[in-house]
Amino acid sequence: MSAPDEVRAVELETPEVAAARARVRRRRSIALAIALALFAVTFYTLTIVKMGPALFDRAL
Repeated sequence: MSAPDEVRAVELETPEVAAARARVRRRRSIALAIALALFAVTFYTLTIVKMGPALFDRAL
């Protein structure tokens, strides 16, 4: 445990570190968006396949 009179050093982010973290966060967000889009397309495709070709032969 530290003594009460001991001063802790506060680490401030440099602009380079902040920019690097922002790039990593952006890449992660893009990857999650792509994964979510693929998930939605997969469910859409499976739904159409499960309904079968009769879905397109119905009268409008």
